[in-house]
Amino acid sequence: MNRETKRLLQRQGQMGADGTPQSTRPVPTRQRRSDTERSSIGARTGEYLREVRNELVKVAWPPRAEVINYATVVFFTLVVIVMVIFALNWAFGHAVIWLYHTPKTQ
Repeated sequence: MNRETKRLLQRQGQMGADGTPQSTRPVPTRQRRSDTERSSIGARTGEYLREVRNELVKVAWPPRAEVINYATVVFFTLVVIVMVIFALNWAFGHAVIWLYHTPKTQ
């Protein structure tokens, strides 16, 4: 463990000045609700949606111009890859037809 880590742990109160670990307070455990105390599906869904909204507020969204640039690059890359796959498919298809072509007998 390096000096920076030790100092950080001391500031957080997890390590004493002499380097011995300090007792941390126990993490409270959540008790499961019984089936009779469980909230309704509507309440749980509402709580879930509120939590999702709160997390989305914390996201660092990119600027609109950056999103447009990235979307344009992805779109043109996709078009090029589709054209390459189409060309290879067409070429191999014609090559197989030419390879197994049987000449007409008179």
